[in-house]
Amino acid sequence: MRLLALLVVVAAPEVGKPLPAWTPGGLDIHHINTGKGNATFFVLPDGTTLLIDAGSTGESKRNTPPLPDASRPAGEWIARYITAMFPAGRKPGLDYGYLTHFHGDHMAAFPDVGARIPIKKMIDRGDALLPPVDAADYKVYREWTKKVKVESLKPGRRDQIVLVHEPRKYPTFVVQNISANGEIWTGRGTETASRFPPRDAWGGDKPSENMCSLVIRLSYGKFDYYSGGDIPGGMPAGGPEWQDIETPVARAVGAVEAALLDHHGFWDGTNAFWVSTLRPRVLISHFWSPSHLSPTVMQRINSNRLYTGPRDIFSTNMMDSTKAVGGPMLDKVHSQGHVVIRVVPGGDRYEVIMLDDSAESRAVKSVHGPFDTN
Repeated sequence: MRLLALLVVVAAPEVGKPLPAWTPGGLDIHHINTGKGNATFFVLPDGTTLLIDAGSTGESKRNTPPLPDASRPAGEWIARYITAMFPAGRKPGLDYGYLTHFHGDHMAAFPDVGARIPIKKMIDRGDALLPPVDAADYKVYREWTKKVKVESLKPGRRDQIVLVHEPRKYPTFVVQNISANGEIWTGRGTETASRFPPRDAWGGDKPSENMCSLVIRLSYGKFDYYSGGDIPGGMPAGGPEWQDIETPVARAVGAVEAALLDHHGFWDGTNAFWVSTLRPRVLISHFWSPSHLSPTVMQRINSNRLYTGPRDIFSTNMMDSTKAVGGPMLDKVHSQGHVVIRVVPGGDRYEVIMLDDSAESRAVKSVHGPFDTN
């Protein structure tokens, strides 16, 4: 026991030094900043690897030079980060790629990442319900996936993203599929219900790409993490109630320790029911636009009326124009860097570590926690 305690102390992250390597039994969640979109890399307890989204949209939008910058495409920055953080002794390769929906800021860098790091299986929403809006990026993505095994996410199931190396060692790890294409898990067995009306009743209110986003809840012991793509929780003025995807999703998910903000913290996401139901201690978002993080969302996620207790908010990026609009509220956000959640073996505690994104040494900028799980 003394040796184990010593090892834990030695492996603790220190400001100004590189992040200690992942160790077996731990869960690492890396929110990678490229300034161009979403990319979240997971090392699961047995070393299984997962990448949720690999986005690239326009020029890199960030405030702190020099890295990541336009000298490399977003896919290369993501691949270089994954390679540096990959479990020691294993050749980099992703067990799962997972695309929440067909928008460039979530999809466009996947072929580039896949050309640099093999991906064994892709999971996406399929394309039977709606044609993709970002047609050019989608065409490149689909051409690339001809070389990769692809599955559509099935809401209600728990057997699509599983530990592939030593699953029996970590029986409390599970990924629950919540939603895809408006089909939402009810929270009972594998039962689901469609949020969308029949196709012949869509009229001018057909579902959007964001509404079709994939949603999962990842659990390890008492630790729960939420990822919901860009699902909306607020409708445009006069919009039908079924366009609110967050409310039934939140009802199925329940309370979590950490959550990725839906739709980058844009005004139409992270509604009051979502906030009061998930009650996350830690909230994270990938920002690449001045409209991310909206003041109304910031008010909701800080509201003690919606839920009580402390909370910490982290962003990979923050635009100067966003700060000008958001004002003092945004002073509470820990911004600019790669955001890593590190969960101890068994899932009883976790901490959040901000890494410097201005150099590939990725030194630790700050350490938050440890937090106990509930």
